[in-house]
Amino acid sequence: MIIDPRFNELAEGLTAFSTALKKGERVLIDAFDVPDAMVIALVRAARRRGAHPSVNLHRARVTRELTIGATEEQYAPHAAVELERMQKMDAYIALRGSDNIFEASDVPPERVQLVSRLMKPVLDHRVGKTKWVVLRWPTSSMAQQAGMSTEKFEDFYFKVCTLDYGRMVPGMKALADLMKATDRVHLKGPGTDLRFSIKGIGAQPCGGLRNIPDGEVFSCPVKDSVEGHVQYNAPTVYLGQSHDNIRLAFKQGRIIEATSTNTKRLNEVLDSDAGARYIGEFALGFNPHILDPMRDILFDEKIAGSFHFTPGQAYEDCGNGNKSQVHWDMVCIQRPEYGGGEVWFDDKLIRKDGLFVPKSLHKLNPEYLLGGK
Repeated sequence: MIIDPRFNELAEGLTAFSTALKKGERVLIDAFDVPDAMVIALVRAARRRGAHPSVNLHRARVTRELTIGATEEQYAPHAAVELERMQKMDAYIALRGSDNIFEASDVPPERVQLVSRLMKPVLDHRVGKTKWVVLRWPTSSMAQQAGMSTEKFEDFYFKVCTLDYGRMVPGMKALADLMKATDRVHLKGPGTDLRFSIKGIGAQPCGGLRNIPDGEVFSCPVKDSVEGHVQYNAPTVYLGQSHDNIRLAFKQGRIIEATSTNTKRLNEVLDSDAGARYIGEFALGFNPHILDPMRDILFDEKIAGSFHFTPGQAYEDCGNGNKSQVHWDMVCIQRPEYGGGEVWFDDKLIRKDGLFVPKSLHKLNPEYLLGGK
């Protein structure tokens, strides 16, 4: 089979850098509506490194049908099989390429919650016990979301996903070190006045080892420390439903008010369990190629000059212990064309209108990451 050279370049990055496969390791390739040629490129790249690939093929319409009628009796055995398989893996690579991001929009919330609950042990094991990386696959619907032609979007996609992520390392380390030493965070901007503590939580740089595209450093608020309100200006899709202009208000860490263009469904998600109304992640994004939202969170949460503030499950590393079946990354962009904004750590200005202010963090600004000095 003749394979697009861009497929081979991406497969090499995913197996050699993102998951750093070693001889004898087992890797599960989870392919959701992805061309066979890309799956084959990944299988070949894994084998070149001496790893043992397994493949799981998904189709969005089939998954919808399984989910829309899911019952405990039907799905529990499936979840048990998936957990047993994941427990045999050393690494995990997922490519998700459904051409309709709203395929699950008519699945009843209670069915979605059932499947999420039953599959959560699989997710927890994958996140906590394997080397993993997850990425979207370019489709015509993604091009539409981004307001681009299919050809232009594909060029954009491969440019973003094969970025020299090693160039981010010095700046990410400096930001992570600063966040580890920070107690009080203050986020300011249009509709946003939010205060919380990250004292003792830690921070984790993300530069191509877990998500592609990448470019963020994340931490987490002390669970009951969040006070104020935040207005997100990036649209979002969660569980097949679209939301714009989400606004959250907090008291003692808990979301006490939530509105959006889809307020009823927003609150249904936030009422999924006790942890869904607490925050499980705070992160700053800085991928220089990603400038505008496209309703795809793996891209949108890395937007240059953005932050995301995430209701639900906290990560084991850099977490506050919050537990939930929900993990909903909601994004606010603070560059001037989106209204601007500021990030303060312990009363020191860290980022203004999307650009990092301290000299130690200048290597995370677009000028440097795109090859400047």
